[in-house]
Amino acid sequence: MTSWETFFNEWMPLLEAEMRAAVGEPAHPSERLFYGMLAYHLGWVDAQLQPARQDAGKRIRPMLCLLACAACGGDPAQALPAAAAIELLHNFSLIHDDIQDRSETRRGRPTVWALWGIAQAINAGDALFTIAHRALWRLRERGVPAKRILEIAERFDAACLMLTRGQHFDLAFESAERVTVAEYMAMIQGKTAALLGAATGIGARLADHPPGDLEAFGEALGMAFQIQDDLLGIWGDPAVTGKSAADDLRTRKKTLPVILAMERIPEFVERYRDPQTPLEILLRDLEHSGARAEAETMAALFTQQAMAALERVELRNPYGEALQDLARVLLSRTR
Repeated sequence: MTSWETFFNEWMPLLEAEMRAAVGEPAHPSERLFYGMLAYHLGWVDAQLQPARQDAGKRIRPMLCLLACAACGGDPAQALPAAAAIELLHNFSLIHDDIQDRSETRRGRPTVWALWGIAQAINAGDALFTIAHRALWRLRERGVPAKRILEIAERFDAACLMLTRGQHFDLAFESAERVTVAEYMAMIQGKTAALLGAATGIGARLADHPPGDLEAFGEALGMAFQIQDDLLGIWGDPAVTGKSAADDLRTRKKTLPVILAMERIPEFVERYRDPQTPLEILLRDLEHSGARAEAETMAALFTQQAMAALERVELRNPYGEALQDLARVLLSRTR
């Protein structure tokens, strides 16, 4: 068992308890569905709102926050409210993303909007957004100085804005005829990298440690993570990813390999726009363009940047090693 797995097993139950405390419970039967939708999305209940532990993801972002705090010499218990806030914010964005993308399933289950309608799902996402901010103020109960809480809250809000800015670009790409690599990088910097950078940076600040290099580590990790996700969305093994092969091609998403192929093969632009073009032809174009290899190179470059930033912090302790373990797990994943 790696040191990352040891840390995860120790702190995951405490994180879940903090998140449950932040979300709260219905005070009256009329509130059952309101809180039930939140609990459902977070994986705590089934569609009938009965307790059932469902797959809700690995809670990577909050674990990065806790690990960064511990690696910098802080107490992870003190960072739990911030870690919970980061995960709740992430889940607010997922509820809204599912509506905007018309995604009817997430992790093998119907999405909130698919079960209870778009209007209720929007409201549920708004609730998680608000609860995430309230969760952050629970840092006062952990003895975090007020000045530091305000600094962390400012960083948290900046990540919120970057997150929605990235989503704006992602949505705009759907109707754009062409998207440049620079535009794509700006999009994932907001949609994915900003929150990972905030997680590691906030963790460092809670340990009263300068956030610079650790935040840079999280941001580069997020960039590599998203590019790898793009690769898996086209060439991932369906038995491992849980999605159909070339799922991103089928929905005509403008991911990095697609953008690279559009730059290199002019005819690919028209073929990709045409919904009748067989996936086999699109896959052939992608392979011939060298887009897959170039995207893999870019992911490797951001991986190197992430590990270099982490090395600069010189965290020579078991928690620093666990942070390296987690980075390796994320960047070698197959799903």
